[in-house]
Order: sequence, then structure tokens, then C-alpha cells
Amino acid sequence: MDVDVVIVGAGPTGLMLAGELRLAGARPLVLEKRPLPRETPKANGIGGQILRLLHYRGLLTRFEAATTAPTPPAVFPFGGVHVDLTSLADSPLHALPLPQQRLEQLLDERARELGADVRRGHEVVEASQDDASVTVDVRGPAGPYQVTARYLIGCDGPSSRVRDLAGIPFPGTTYPEVNRLGQVSIPESVTLLDDGDLDVPGLGTIRAGFTRTDAGVFGLGSPTPGVLFLYTTEDEATEYDDDAPMPLTELQDSIRRVLGKTLPMGEPIRLSRFTFHARQAQRYRAGRILVAGDAAHLFPATGVALNAGMLDSVNLAWKLADDVHGWAPPGLLDTYHDERHPAGARTLFHTQAQVALRRGHDPAAEALREVFLELLADEQAKRRVGTLIAGTDIRHPMPGPDHHALAGTFAPDLTLHTDQGTTSVAELLHTARPVLLDLADRPDLRETARDWQPRVEIHTAKTEHRPADALLIRPDAHIAWAAAVDEPGDTATPALRAALAGWFGTPPPAANGG
Repeated sequence: MDVDVVIVGAGPTGLMLAGELRLAGARPLVLEKRPLPRETPKANGIGGQILRLLHYRGLLTRFEAATTAPTPPAVFPFGGVHVDLTSLADSPLHALPLPQQRLEQLLDERARELGADVRRGHEVVEASQDDASVTVDVRGPAGPYQVTARYLIGCDGPSSRVRDLAGIPFPGTTYPEVNRLGQVSIPESVTLLDDGDLDVPGLGTIRAGFTRTDAGVFGLGSPTPGVLFLYTTEDEATEYDDDAPMPLTELQDSIRRVLGKTLPMGEPIRLSRFTFHARQAQRYRAGRILVAGDAAHLFPATGVALNAGMLDSVNLAWKLADDVHGWAPPGLLDTYHDERHPAGARTLFHTQAQVALRRGHDPAAEALREVFLELLADEQAKRRVGTLIAGTDIRHPMPGPDHHALAGTFAPDLTLHTDQGTTSVAELLHTARPVLLDLADRPDLRETARDWQPRVEIHTAKTEHRPADALLIRPDAHIAWAAAVDEPGDTATPALRAALAGWFGTPPPAANGG
């Protein structure tokens, strides 16, 4: 094999996958058809569960240092209204204002630091597979060539060539909405009022928030001093290339059509246009070809695609690497679809609900939005919607019966006291290795897990209010198994052995005396 895994697409999903594969000891090759990194503005930040995962990899501080924008308040768009979580002491949803171009740059740097091969200007034109490998035909700057690998992963966006080559159906809906977003400086001729409204000479007051007219929706805000955030939605029959740059005049014309007014603007800072789709691949795997990110799912709302795509990568990487290393148990790679397809469907579920909330313009639709906002006055409802958007309400299905309540969930970042000092669950997962965390000094459990060393790390620690006697944590920070507090060894030990074998294969030969 030339490489272990070929990744097509150097967006956030592909680059995150490359870095995770290198952490797991696999050899990825990233092929991107664009010769240079993308310049067209896309997402303006990331949020949700992926921020917790980046913290668990030790990357969040690095990403936070790369943004100069202030941390926005915990107020998030949802179906044409706003979910205000600022009253919660511990918001379930957080965002990092990091433009996608900068995010991709950081992920590219990280992947290369770890030894990934990233080639730009290399386009995949064909691919074929057999029982042992995938052969990829590539058109590069120096001419055509072939690459063989164990697996081919399509992270190449909505019009995925890899998905098409694999014959994976991508059913769903394309909505007629065309969304335009602009950040511009505030011109001297207008005044931003204390309540966020805009006083425009000759036009009067333009209200902050969303304004609905017969022609569409207009949005106005200024969360950053000196900057206006402008947004429009119109139904149009015209097809647009979301990657094509949008001129300022296009945004101005759209605002004029929606509001019936010409709004003064300063210098453009960021301009983008996007359309909405609700689509999901019927399956995420076809033999040795898999899809992730926008190649696997498209959501009809903003703010969730990066979270979903990068979490796809984290879930998939360690399973691919285990297969490449030869110790993956039967069916491990199939759990990528089993876990991430329902997660994508869950995101599709709430983003389609947002379509219903935002697209209506009659009194009944206005009443629906008002009722929704009234319900969000309750703390429990706020938390429920916040976790839904963040993707933190996902619990992966675990094999076998009688699971601990933590099994399948994202591991809590417990503060851990060890003989070497104080650490945390997040710090233990920086290297993306499986961990057995003994929280109750259980030598019977540690002895069982030793058969899987060094594949699985073993740590003993104490923590306040321990949630379990022991946790078996996967590289993607999800709990594969947990022993109940004071669970007897005659049930905990065989259950742990079954979980270790089910997720991480048979013990290494050295553990078997080989």
C-alpha cells in the first residue's frame, strides 16, 4: 500500500481526520482539488460538542488564541428566532468566533505537524476497490497518477465525487431559500442606538433582530463594536455556487428587495451566500469507501455543520487506525455508520424543525414562533434546546445488555488526583489513546485490562463524587463501559473483558505470552 488512508477534501472534516489518524499511528494522504486554501468566507465560528473534544485533545487553547474577536454571548439563532442562554449559570452550548479559513489553517498546521501528507491541486477522478484495498486515480499538477490505500474517505463536500464513485445515494430536499450574510463597518451617516436598533437619516429606525416582509427576512445586529451584521433570506429560483464570492452590491440589492429601502453600509469585512439543503447519505460506508462531513449530510440551518463533520472524523479515525493495525474486532468499522448516522439524523431533525419555524410568514407562523419563545422562558427548555443544538444529547448504542447510565455518553472531564499529582480526563485523552480509568482502586479491573496493554492505557485516580468505580474511555472520549459504584468483581471483571475485546480486539500477543 502507498498509504493507509486516502482522504479527499482538505476542509475541516478532512484535516481533522488526518490529524486524528496520525495520532493513532496511521498514514493518511489528503488530496484537495483546489490548488490553494479556500478564500470565500463560509462559517464564522465553531460551537457545540466539538469544542469539548478540542479541549480533550489539548487544542482548544491554541484555537482560542487564534481568534481576535470577543467571545459572543450565549445567544444562538434557531429557526428565525434566538435562543438566549445567557441566564444560565452553565450554558450547555458555547461558540468560538473563528472564521472557517483560519480554522482550516490551524487544522492543516496540526495535521502536517503530526506528519500527514496534504496535497493541494490534486483531484480524484476515479476509484476502484477490492477486498483488500482501494485504488485511486488522481490528476495532479505534474500529471495523472495512482494511489493505493486500505481505505478511501470522502470529505469532499456536498457534490462529493467519492460518494458518487461509491454509489451511495444522497436523498433529501433543496430549499428555495438564498441566504446572504454580511459584516460591514458602520458608516458615519447612521447611528447605532443603545437597544441595538439603527437610526438611518431619511429612513427612520431599522429594528434589530429579524424583520419579516412579503419578500423575505432581514436580520440586523451588532455584537461586535463598530460592525454591523446583516442578513437576508429570499426565495429564488436562481441556482448559485456557494463557493463563488458575493459582491457587496448583491447584498445591498437583496436588502432593498426585502426591506424596500436602501441601507447605507461601510466597508465590507465578510460577505457570503449560502443555500439550504436537508440531505443525508443512506449509508456512510460502501466497502472500503466511507463518507464524512458535508459528503454525508447537509443541514438546513447554520452553526451545526462543522460540529457534525469534525465529530464524524473523531469517531471514524481510531476505528480506521485499529483496522489498519490489524487489531480491530469484527464489525468495529461498521459502528461508524451505526453511531454517526443517527447523530446526523438527530441534527437533521432539529434543523428541519427550524425550517418550519422560520419559513412561515402568516399570523399562524408568527404565533408558532411566539409560543416557542414563551416555552424557552423555562430553564429546562433552554437546556434541552441548547444540548440539542450542541449535539451533546447523543448517546451511542452499546452492544450487550444492562449498561451503566454513562455507557455511550461523552466522558465527563473529572478532576483526578493521582500519586503523580492532579490531572483530568481531558489531559489523559490528549494522545487519543483508549483509557481504563480506575476510580476506586480496583486491582481486579486493572489486572484484567493489563492484557490489553500497551494498546489501552491504565490510570488509577481519585475524584470527588465518583460516578462509577471505573470507566473504559474510547479515543473519541465516549465511554465504552463503566463499573457501577461497589459493583462486585464477579460481574464487573467479565463485563470489562467483554468490552475490551468488543472495542479493542483480542489482547496483544505479548499479553498472551507470545
